[in-house]
Amino acid sequence: MSDASLTVSSAIAAELEQHAADVFALMGNGNAWFLDAVVRRGAMRLTAVRHEAATVAAADASYRASGRLAVASTTYGPGYTNAITPLAEAALARVPLVLVVGDQPVAGPRPWDVDQAGIATAVGAVTIVAGRADARAAARRAVETALAERRPVVLAIPYDIAHAALEGDGADAAAAAALPAPETPFVTIDAEQLAEVAEVLTRARRPLLLAGRGAHLAAAAEPLRALASRVGARTASSALGSGIFAPDHRHLGICGGFASDRAAAAIEQADAVVVFGAGLNPFQTRFGDAFAADARVVQVDLLPEATNPRVDELVRGDARLVAEALLALVGDGAAAEADAADAAGDAGWAEAGFGDVTGVHLEREPGDAAAPDGRLDPRSLFHALERILPADRVIVQDGGHFIGWGPTHLSVADPERLLMVGTAFQTIGLGFPSAVGAAVARPESTLVLISGDGGALMGLADLESVVRTARRGVVVIVNDAAYGAEVHQYAVRGVAEEPMLIEQVDFAALGRGLGATGVVIETLDDLQQLEQWLAAGEDGVFVADCRVSREVVAPYIVEIREAAMRAASR
Repeated sequence: MSDASLTVSSAIAAELEQHAADVFALMGNGNAWFLDAVVRRGAMRLTAVRHEAATVAAADASYRASGRLAVASTTYGPGYTNAITPLAEAALARVPLVLVVGDQPVAGPRPWDVDQAGIATAVGAVTIVAGRADARAAARRAVETALAERRPVVLAIPYDIAHAALEGDGADAAAAAALPAPETPFVTIDAEQLAEVAEVLTRARRPLLLAGRGAHLAAAAEPLRALASRVGARTASSALGSGIFAPDHRHLGICGGFASDRAAAAIEQADAVVVFGAGLNPFQTRFGDAFAADARVVQVDLLPEATNPRVDELVRGDARLVAEALLALVGDGAAAEADAADAAGDAGWAEAGFGDVTGVHLEREPGDAAAPDGRLDPRSLFHALERILPADRVIVQDGGHFIGWGPTHLSVADPERLLMVGTAFQTIGLGFPSAVGAAVARPESTLVLISGDGGALMGLADLESVVRTARRGVVVIVNDAAYGAEVHQYAVRGVAEEPMLIEQVDFAALGRGLGATGVVIETLDDLQQLEQWLAAGEDGVFVADCRVSREVVAPYIVEIREAAMRAASR
């Protein structure tokens, strides 16, 4: 199709296909012509979902699982507002994506139009409105802004020009070619400051390196592992940074509320903590209790300010570049001095009882075969799942009380194999939608979705999308017939429990009705059906409706509850 024959929608599709391979969409009046262009051009794969929220959540998860930009698309008005919760999540999690939406006509708003740009701004997204003369340039600007600023961008197409021909016979294509890219912030690393941090690391008796998802995005894994070896540091990660460090004799696992007891005790012994690309949110810092009061905490990030008051010093810079610079600095001098630095760190940790911490991150309470109420103990359930599930897996985690089991009991090979879409905005219900994006992005791996019954019911429409799109997937419903997080935080403090309870739902039957294999798991022996299904090696989706007890509380929830009660008593 020549530029001269392009419409506004087809011009936008032509530009986006240069940068993205996937579009996750739900068609409506406002995006019908755009999706028509996507299908007719055939360069981008279109995955239809069943709720507008799933368009953005799937595009978000696709990026987290692959590192590749994806496109979401909804109609205007109510279709757009349905997608705002995952849009806010993407903004807070700093996930780049492009959301193509219909918009009010150029001629003026209709009764059902809303201030879409204002809503986007309120949740941290950027809006770019396409015109007849600059449609392709607008699409390119949306992509560049999303990637350069690591944020979601809304690309709006006014309804009355969506199928209109371009003005200027394709002049906007030339404008796109000449469009300058958005400026990426350039941060000059302070050499003197780095030298001081290097000295902190070499003098520390028990240095700790903590890495988050930002370190993974900066490709800092290799220099960070080398730096830990050079100074004898123990290593830890945020939940979303899981897998950035090898599970070797120095690795402690996840820092914060998801840490094992012995790992948390080790982290409290660190006298110097250098944080790369982690936000140090309250969960990562155990509400201020993760690090010793006298530990020196240095944060490495591109942000202009430290993200937690516990940080003693902020080093502005790219995580990989700073790690490489520190590695060079601690390696300066005679080889004997470098070896001494290594020995000093390892010796200090050995003196504290944490010389070899291999496997400490998986030291979890094994639980009982059944809880006192006769239902499954989630601890023993997830111990069994770690053994049963394929090693080549991508884990998608919805939000809720049960979030304390999957990331702590299931091993993760790298940060792109544990997706927790919703945690930044503290929402639930995005499990099924984000599983769609993961399934499309990583078809070679087994998809493992872990959701509670409350969140699964919120996103139930897209169970169908998961069954339809996943080559091979296991859906684990942690079914306690309740909103467990609320039960364990508020019912125990006297708040009425009735609104927190859910009638027992048969998710296995729902899965079977949509074409999946569905089994109710009431005992550990029932998991043999999942083992047999996996052993058969056939494609498809298995829904394991696991009837777990409400009486077993995840440790991180106890910490949240205690922190809230401390705050209330002040």
